Amino acid sequence: METNKVLLKGRPKDESGRLPKEIKAYDLLDRLNIEYFRVDHEPTATIESCLEIEKLLETEICKNLFLTTANKSKFYLYFVQGHKKFKTAYVSKQANTSRLSFASEDYLEELLDLTPGSVTVLGLMNDKENRVKLLIDEDILSQEYIGLHPCINTSSIKIKTSDLINKILPEINHDYIVIKQEAAE
Repeated sequence: METNKVLLKGRPKDESGRLPKEIKAYDLLDRLNIEYFRVDHEPTATIESCLEIEKLLETEICKNLFLTTANKSKFYLYFVQGHKKFKTAYVSKQANTSRLSFASEDYLEELLDLTPGSVTVLGLMNDKENRVKLLIDEDILSQEYIGLHPCINTSSIKIKTSDLINKILPEINHDYIVIKQEAAE
């Protein structure tokens, strides 16, 4: 796959070299008639490495943290603005659960078919048993657009936040808990 670092509308014309899980994300968006814009790029593993991509998308790429309880019995995906720090006690209390910490790569792959650096709310489409609960930073809900990965960290897409809430989450049978967290100081 060649990276272009230009804003494109919709799915790639040439899907050769793309993973099935990325194609599945585009299939979901297309099936729901969701308009999206895409930038192909080198792999990104951190929010800091997404700054140039955010400029092209003209929206913030949100952070997705895959979390679990200490006994590994409950799993959460925390969808939060990229500049906010994860405050475990604060988030755990609002999620009404014991203290959360980062879940292992094994669980990430098993439950969401994702790898580190590619974690995305779109991965919830692979969680057919609803084992992963979605936590959304309240400030995301007031944004018109959100930026995220289509299940791989060599592309980023921009969609309307309302499409995530009103189309994608009902389609993949996932609800969410709103988390109120202050920006990092």
